[in-house]
Formats: sequence, C-alpha cells, structure tokens
Amino acid sequence: MTDALTKLLAQRDWLMADGATGTTLFNMGLQSGDSPELWNVAHPDRIARLYRGAVDAGSDIFLTNSFGGNAARLKLHDAQHRVRELNRAAAEIGREVADRAGRPVVVAGSIGPTGEIMEPMGTLAYSSAVEIFHEQAEGLKEGGVDLLWVETISAPEEYRAAAEAARLADMPWCGTMSFDTSGRTMMGVTSADMVKLVEKLEHRPLAFGANCGVGASDLLRTILGFVAQGVERPLIAKGNAGIPKYEDGHIHYDGTPELMAEYAVLARDAGARIIGGCCGTTTAHLERMHEALSTRAPGPRPTLEMISERLGGFSSASDGTDGRQPRSRSRRGRRRG
Repeated sequence: MTDALTKLLAQRDWLMADGATGTTLFNMGLQSGDSPELWNVAHPDRIARLYRGAVDAGSDIFLTNSFGGNAARLKLHDAQHRVRELNRAAAEIGREVADRAGRPVVVAGSIGPTGEIMEPMGTLAYSSAVEIFHEQAEGLKEGGVDLLWVETISAPEEYRAAAEAARLADMPWCGTMSFDTSGRTMMGVTSADMVKLVEKLEHRPLAFGANCGVGASDLLRTILGFVAQGVERPLIAKGNAGIPKYEDGHIHYDGTPELMAEYAVLARDAGARIIGGCCGTTTAHLERMHEALSTRAPGPRPTLEMISERLGGFSSASDGTDGRQPRSRSRRGRRRG
C-alpha cells in the first residue's frame, strides 16, 4: 500500500506541516519543567485543540505531542514506564482529529532526541538508542499514526538508531536534524554530511531536512546546502519563527506572521516540498504561511543575498560545508518549541 504522505506528495507540489508544539501548550497553561506528554492523558482536550489549530490553519501534516516521549526523557518525570501509553494516547487523539478533518491530513508521530550523548563521546550505546526509539515507535504505531517523524537530532549515530527503530516497527518515517552551530549540528554534521548519511541508510526516510536551529535565514541556507548535493528525495523545512529573545522572564520569538509567510515561499522556491514552522510558530503564523504558499506563484531559487534581505542576516559566515570549523559551543539537547 502507498503511504499517506507519498500519496499527497504525488498530488501536490508542496505540503504544509504544523508549527510549534511547546509554544502552543505553554499558551494553554503548561508550566516550564512539566512534561507535555503527560497531557496526552491528563488533558486530551487540549491536545486535540493543539492538533485542530494546525489543521484549521491549513496544515496537511501535524506532529503528535510525543517529542519527549521516550524512556530516557520521561525518566526525568518518573514516567519511563508509561512510554507506550503516552505515545499511543498522543497518536489516538491525532488520528481522531485527522479523520474528522474532511480532507487528507497526515498524522506524524514525533520522536525527539533521547537527550543523552551517544558513544564514544557519551554513554548511550547504539543498541540502547534503538531500543528506546523502537519502544516509542510501537506506541505511536498502536495509536494510528501514518508515519514516524524523527526531529531535532544532532548526532549521526542517533539518526541511524531512529532509522533502525522505524525499520523494526515496519513504519515509514521522515527525519530532520537541527543545524545550529555555524551551519552544523551540535555534533558537527553539515548539510552535505546529512545527505550522505540519509542515502546510506538501509531504511531511508520518505523525506528529510532541517528543523529548529537558529533562525529562518540559517535554515534556508541549510536547505540550499541539501539542494547543492543533487538530492531527489523530498526536503523538509521547519524553521523557527524568528530569533528567540528573553523578555519579562519568558522566551519570545520575534518572527511575525508576515516574516514566516515570506520564509514559507522562499523555502518552497529553495526546493523544500514540506514546509512548516518550529519554535515560536503559532496558528497565526501558519495561516499567513498557507495563504502565501497558496496565492504566490513559484519564483526562482533564492540566493543567499535574497534570503538575508527578506528574512534577516545569517548567524554565521559559514554554512559548514566550506570546511570552516565552528566556534566552540556547549549545549544540551532541548525540547522542540
């Protein structure tokens, strides 16, 4: 059988994904330090509202509230024994929302990083990572997702482990990495490296790309990096709504709906087939993105100069593919916003 995403991609030049899970849930009352995944059982009505917001804004794909739903992350909330339950609930709510949408909508089971460092730099073994991801994948599959959506990955070994988990679960999948250190992931992967990584996998993703990172300009530069490698597999662009700024005790993203509409069109013209938002992206942003994608004719592939003029400058002079090494930076994995 042809999977739901492949069917839509065969019919459409572009598809719109959803926006920020964390930003939306914080606006609903989630407190810093809480586990959003526990809301799948405690507040299913709010999770349904999260999903419906994306669908009503025009999204063709939405991600389940399960980004941190693996045993390593849930252990921080003493909920590591509830992996299958919480992921199944996230998927079941999503399946119901999608089935009532009145049009084809893809339910993507979100799988974020473990939060651990892989061997040899850290202590997480490849086999353990596969087991962690596989358990989560099975819960999402039981709940009825159309595919798995691995996101915000930094280490190539962790990406491979997630791919193997999807194979073991016999599920199609998509996978994005976060390029936030001078055009590289935290573990040094460039856009060119990711293309090579994807094509060497035994169980390849239906689509791959970049999410989160620094700002929309940097993310589009990464998309152009993928395109420069001559890829034929559909590309995913899921950029943040501007740059995070700390104001009045909270993190705010300065990207307006108008800026994200411009980003969406540039992402399409750069070569992305699946376009959405990450941290800071609300339904107001998604509505303007959908309007722009639906009404503005395709244009030429944007240059770096065009991107910086329309969206703002880049955070670094290099995208990592020219061999320049990024400045040393310490950072731990974090939640998709």
